[in-house]
Amino acid sequence: MPTVLVIDDNPSVATALDLLFSLHEIHVQRAETPETGLALLQRGGIDLVIQDMNFRADTTSGDEGVALFRDIRAQHPDMPVILLTAWTRLESAVDLVKAGAADYVGKPWDDHKLLASVNNLLELSETRRELAARSGGERRRREALARQHDLRGLVYDDVASETVLALALQVARSELPVLVTGPNGAGKEKYAEIIHHNSAVKSGPFVAVNCGALPSELIEAELFGAEPGAYTGAGNKARTGKFEAADGGTLFLDEIGTLPPAGQVKLLRVLETGRFQRLGGNQERTVKVRVVSATNADLPAMIADGQFREDLYYRLNGIELRVPPLSRRPRDILPLARHFLPAGKQFGEGAERALLRHAWPGNVRELRNAVQRAALLSGERIEAEALGLQALASPPHAHGGGDEPDRAAIEAALARSGGVLAQAAADLGLSRQALYRRLDRYGIPRG
Repeated sequence: MPTVLVIDDNPSVATALDLLFSLHEIHVQRAETPETGLALLQRGGIDLVIQDMNFRADTTSGDEGVALFRDIRAQHPDMPVILLTAWTRLESAVDLVKAGAADYVGKPWDDHKLLASVNNLLELSETRRELAARSGGERRRREALARQHDLRGLVYDDVASETVLALALQVARSELPVLVTGPNGAGKEKYAEIIHHNSAVKSGPFVAVNCGALPSELIEAELFGAEPGAYTGAGNKARTGKFEAADGGTLFLDEIGTLPPAGQVKLLRVLETGRFQRLGGNQERTVKVRVVSATNADLPAMIADGQFREDLYYRLNGIELRVPPLSRRPRDILPLARHFLPAGKQFGEGAERALLRHAWPGNVRELRNAVQRAALLSGERIEAEALGLQALASPPHAHGGGDEPDRAAIEAALARSGGVLAQAAADLGLSRQALYRRLDRYGIPRG
């Protein structure tokens, strides 16, 4: 049962409120002086305060109420406070609301309006407590992960990223090849590094090659090496390939979907046997390499079109690790943005709202570039305009032409609101009950 503390020097006020709230399963504690009220707050167990603004019969200035409110705010910054008085100047109450008071109610009060305000604030207070407890649990779990594993400086806060990380750490212990899929700029190479540095071959080399950045005629030489004169411009020295360089460690093959057919055949053979020949050579070489590959392409569709070998796909895809786009992990946006900020810089509130509302089609890479550009063009405080983002007022997730928010839009609204359901519902244009139904439908926790 929630508990409301009524601080008022008039016993009849506390009695009336006690009767009103008891009918709605809300417990009331009473205090007739600011000192007594503050002492009760120190004991804990209070969910909301309703305080008078005057505590002596010979004053109507409200100064005592202002002092009490400031003491409560200093000692209990998250405690919701409703101001209750018949005498205080309206300007004083407005000033306190701006300073953080939750509401202002005049005497005599309207029972229905007061109850509505109290219930809303109790619900928000409970949500904040649950969110704080959950955040504390998540923080402890992530700290434990960081102590037990080498996360390569991964910055994340979203449960979607934590899910991918947990799978990456799990597959790191196996010898199976891993296929990391996801859009460009989402951070696929970071997960490849995490897999290597938590694997049995972490003491060996980690070698990365971007298959899409090489001319097709050089990919085989890059991967498998080349003997002198094997191709035009090869020179008189043998070239060591990436497989040899990665022997005893991990080879990360980015943009694997761009590998030409001849390279696919050779890659399949080395994955099956651990043996290969350098380009232009006859000597068979043997290596032991853990292969992690990545792509933003639809490999099954490429297989159907005859552009990618099906047998190679199953060799590469021992386990698939799917990295979602940044728009599908909205709680990562601000931690990543702050991580990219130079020392001494900070975001204004408008900039943070703009960051959360942007679609980020370029994912983490686009975010990093936007932050670095804004930091270069701004002083200590970065405002929204400096980010240069387009369509700042558009939510990051389209609903397919209708007004029905999808799972990603709901998660983004929850991230923007800090988990406060009432605020998230308003952001989405829904009632709280409508939001509850969608949370249940998508299996999203309410707290």
